[in-house]
Amino acid sequence: MPRSVNAVASKQRRKKVLKQAKGYFGRRKNVYTVAKNAVEKGLQYAYRDRRKKKIAFRGLWIQRINAAARVHGMSYSEFIGAINREGIELNRKVLADLAMNHPEAFKAVVDKVKK
Repeated sequence: MPRSVNAVASKQRRKKVLKQAKGYFGRRKNVYTVAKNAVEKGLQYAYRDRRKKKIAFRGLWIQRINAAARVHGMSYSEFIGAINREGIELNRKVLADLAMNHPEAFKAVVDKVKK
């Protein structure tokens, strides 16, 4: 019985990996086995860094809120604690945007929570 190899699907699979490796340097872009490893590693980094990006942005928002709160005489932790006590449901992303782009609105929030 002849050997069955399904060359069409194998070639498509290899072409798909090499297309994903477009732009890589050296053998990573045109040798299948090297490209496959590089693409797999790249996809792992992409998956991990989609989550890291959220962590990085939260840190940035906290820094911006802290800087703006200190201008008005409060630390970040005092400000967030006061916001939670008052029941103001603004997340850090919105607060950071107010602090950067709408300082008068941020000042109004600070004045509301200050006593």
